Amino acid sequence: MRKPIIAGNWKMNNTASEGVELVKALKPLVKDAKCEVVVCVPAIDIPAVKKAIHGSKIRLGAQNVHFAEKGAYTGEISANMLKEYGVQYVIIGHSERRAYFGETDETVNKRTLAALNAGLTPIVCIGESLEERESGLTQKVLDRQIAADFAGVEDLSKLVIAYEPIWAIGTGKTATDEQANEAIAYIRKRCKKLYPGKNAGRMRIQYGGSMNAKNCKGLMAQPEIDGGLIGGASLKPADFAAIVHFDK
Repeated sequence: MRKPIIAGNWKMNNTASEGVELVKALKPLVKDAKCEVVVCVPAIDIPAVKKAIHGSKIRLGAQNVHFAEKGAYTGEISANMLKEYGVQYVIIGHSERRAYFGETDETVNKRTLAALNAGLTPIVCIGESLEERESGLTQKVLDRQIAADFAGVEDLSKLVIAYEPIWAIGTGKTATDEQANEAIAYIRKRCKKLYPGKNAGRMRIQYGGSMNAKNCKGLMAQPEIDGGLIGGASLKPADFAAIVHFDK
């Protein structure tokens, strides 16, 4: 059984005090959650949110991690730094990081391995652009990312994949339930073939393209979808809680 995981990506939103207030409102709404609940917060919010989620089912995540343990990398944060503050999950390779900050499949791979080596659970984002989908290149793009991003990973069940079609992020568009399920099924099948004996069947794969309170039930009813990486809806406690309770 793959336990569903609903993770909120706050992106560059919420000061530490605002984050604490959000979590305080969220805690009673998700106390009976049957899935894993994660909030991935701006790095500067981590200490405050860590205290605020204490005693709840909410787990703490970060939005990026560097691949080196230490060194002359001004502005970066290492996996051990995150771990010392109680971070358990970290988003890697989000399309915004790839588009705006020069993230590549090579650096995604290096960050993923660094996170795993520190005992963190990476949430690794992959997916195609609208142009690539309309050109029939979805599977080719996914093949490239799967081969490059997960090279050297010994146990795929220790990470989470977020399939995020870039054309459905922050646009209000979303893949149909069937499109999302088909792509995620392909990712799982491809991982099993490319990485035999590395627990690809136990790996959880989220949908990360504008899942919200209205469409979550249909998406989560699909057999291959193991959760969601939630953007805008994670900033609203009631909406995020509705996604967490997709089964009600």
